[in-house]
Amino acid sequence: MSRTLVARIAGAVLATGAAGAIALAGAGAADAQSYSSTPLSPGQGACSATQYASYQVRGDGWATGQGAKFKLLRNGVVITNTPGRVNNWAFESRTAYGNFAGPGYYSVCAQNTGTANTVVTLQLRTDAEF
Repeated sequence: MSRTLVARIAGAVLATGAAGAIALAGAGAADAQSYSSTPLSPGQGACSATQYASYQVRGDGWATGQGAKFKLLRNGVVITNTPGRVNNWAFESRTAYGNFAGPGYYSVCAQNTGTANTVVTLQLRTDAEF
């Protein structure tokens, strides 16, 4: 009888764990914003994961030291960029503001054009994420 009880408890624990894993997987998919920090040597660059935006997008970038050049891309084409190195950058494009470039796949990138190492942090949010 105790063997049956142990099997029932183990089955309940496994079912609960599977339900929790499914719930967490669903939560991850709903919150797709991209956020990463990357050390860059002079001449190196980094880009965020690409995300689809249907009506609004926001890119943010931060860099240590001498800074970095930042840019926002839509379907691989530059929408906006900084003219030189900066330590903080943000660009927001919304249909409601009349400056949205259109639905597509967006990413934010940084390039270390300086002479010293820097650490860049990139954040990309689309549609309902902000």
